[in-house]
Amino acid sequence: MSPNRPDAERVDILVEDDRLAGIGESPDRRDADVVELPGRIVIPGLINAHLHTWQSALRLKGADWTLPQYLHNVHGDVAPRYTPDDIHIGNLAGALNQINCGTTTLGDWCHNCITREHTDAAVEALRQSGIRAVFLHGTPQRDPPDAAHPLDDIDRLLDGPGGAGELLTVGLAVRGPQYSTPDVAVADLRAADERGLIASMHQSGGSPTGAWEAVRTAVLLGPRTNVVHGAGLTDEWLATLVDLGVSFTTTPENELGQGHCVPMTGRLLALGTAPSLGTDTDTAVSGEVLTAARIALAHQRGLDHEEHRCETGMMSTRASISSKQALSWATVEGARALGLTDRVGRLEQGMQADLVVIDPRSLNLWPAHDPIAAALHAGVADIEAVMIAGRWRKRDHSLMDINSDEVRNRLRESGERLLMRHSSAW
Repeated sequence: MSPNRPDAERVDILVEDDRLAGIGESPDRRDADVVELPGRIVIPGLINAHLHTWQSALRLKGADWTLPQYLHNVHGDVAPRYTPDDIHIGNLAGALNQINCGTTTLGDWCHNCITREHTDAAVEALRQSGIRAVFLHGTPQRDPPDAAHPLDDIDRLLDGPGGAGELLTVGLAVRGPQYSTPDVAVADLRAADERGLIASMHQSGGSPTGAWEAVRTAVLLGPRTNVVHGAGLTDEWLATLVDLGVSFTTTPENELGQGHCVPMTGRLLALGTAPSLGTDTDTAVSGEVLTAARIALAHQRGLDHEEHRCETGMMSTRASISSKQALSWATVEGARALGLTDRVGRLEQGMQADLVVIDPRSLNLWPAHDPIAAALHAGVADIEAVMIAGRWRKRDHSLMDINSDEVRNRLRESGERLLMRHSSAW
């Protein structure tokens, strides 16, 4: 994913502390711990730019739900009954699952920070998991549109023991102009701007409201603004946001399945930019960002073929999007969306040592004629090892330094308690 190197090459990678110290042929470090990976594929750590990690205990309960059902059942029914312990185990198990799937950086869109204790539980779980995370502090979905973001909680995170560290940074998961009054939308985005934080927001409920014009007039849209889904954005608004440097995140499997929208991949590509990727919620899908990349790629190729067929009477003779582009959405573009382009997303000297080792020797990938395509089509069973900030978090296909049985038991108990009263009604 580095623009200054070949797409794929046989090299040695030198890691010192938490950084990539060298990429090339046999770096001279005789005192190094040598890890031989013959025949493996090493890629930058994957980036899941949008996940409501706290919902992990509801695993696939909503696989057949539409968006209205999800909003009613999760946010209207279950979310208010979450305790800090539920938030903690949801975030811990969800983050560990992401590492297992090859994700090294997570955009944790935590919109159930009911109390400070809920917030602290979510942050502590991310720390315990070992994942690199942007904790996007959000408020409950049921809050009214004139409720401003609780900035005292944000400032407490930034200044206190729960503040940003080497692996954790803080951002805002704001309701945004689509779901806020103009005054609140402006105030929330101004607060993020004054603190230099990423502000991420949903846009999937119809055409842009008047609050969008209010935040544009206030000059609060830019590279630290992230729009998720983007449904309903007019061509004019989309072009304006792209020109301002706003980033976009699509969650294609969930968007197509629940009825959010048609993923905006092609609309962004036509404007000279590209989406980052997320999996949205473990309530509906498995959480594998490589699956999201393949779905986004296949869906947009299908649309492009259909357009060509309507114009010429036959499908396209060449693919409109490459596998490398799709892989970049899960790496380079994810880093841009989360404000981490100087740290992750590419294998370059000086970047953070976030790596994924893929073993292509299984029959689903072998023979690996094209390492880029093989990496894109890897499944969880093919993710042999994961390194985050120079530390192995997964080796030999197993997570490290974690009591998996304890995590599973706590997650099951949380899910059963949360769903107990209502599973029959659903």
